[in-house]
Amino acid sequence: MAKPTFRATPIQVQVPATSANIGPGFDAFGLALGLQDRYVAQIMDDPGLDIDVTGEGADSVRRDEKNLVVKAMYEGFHFMGGKPRGLALRALNVIPHGRGLGSSAAAIVGGLVLARALVLSGDERMNDEALLSIASRLEGHPDNVAAALHGGATIAWQEVRHGEKVARCVGIHVDERIKTLAFIPSNSVATTKARKLLPELIPHADAVANSMHAALLVQALTNRPDLLFIATEDFLHQKYRQEAMPKSFALVSKLRAAGVAAFISGAGPTVLVLHTGDPSEVAELQRAAGDSFSLQALGISARGAVVVSA
Repeated sequence: MAKPTFRATPIQVQVPATSANIGPGFDAFGLALGLQDRYVAQIMDDPGLDIDVTGEGADSVRRDEKNLVVKAMYEGFHFMGGKPRGLALRALNVIPHGRGLGSSAAAIVGGLVLARALVLSGDERMNDEALLSIASRLEGHPDNVAAALHGGATIAWQEVRHGEKVARCVGIHVDERIKTLAFIPSNSVATTKARKLLPELIPHADAVANSMHAALLVQALTNRPDLLFIATEDFLHQKYRQEAMPKSFALVSKLRAAGVAAFISGAGPTVLVLHTGDPSEVAELQRAAGDSFSLQALGISARGAVVVSA
């Protein structure tokens, strides 16, 4: 493959927050939310990196090659034939970090989309399927990155093709009546910590119940929102993570006892609710959360990562 030719002008992308699993769809289901990070990148003639970060996580985000957006960009450049000498990145982070809202997936997908847009023949060198596979490898699983790339609700999986693992996904049309509420706590939980709490084996009955609910979730999301409560009940991962997020688990239990379709968003500790209720019901949910959570009506983002200027 010939070395790529780079654009001289800056490129800006916008990437949505995401909620993985949606209850029983562990490592498969993803939902794009109406909260976006923005990244602007430009190729520089001089070697080196120039990184500036504002917003969420600005005090802790790396300003070197280990910055996740930059790391993803370099992976994308490598796939397309070679990286540039120098790179400038400006990041405006809005997605909370370590809350189960896909901040790392946004950074990875945003970096790969930036890299593709900065190469003049980027779409020919790295199509969406290749981009998704790279993003899944960097993230470790495909659920969040699929929704961050394509928007809406997605089901993602991985298969081996010619000896290599390839990530794929399909979109789900979400019933327009369905709305989202996010109960976001001030504390964070590392995804790696949350995943370490999962057992190697689960009871067969739990596996059966989880399979039934994950299948039902497709119907609930598309045209039967009355089934959301039962379809979002999980048997695979949430209860095993209780010790890492006791307040979030208690809120999920409280909301579900009241018939609300609540679940842990991704690896937590944010609690997400899917509902079709009126404002009075939303106010009641807010009172149920108390002072430990910030309530945001995020909405579902129909668009995934998109170049907003070129």
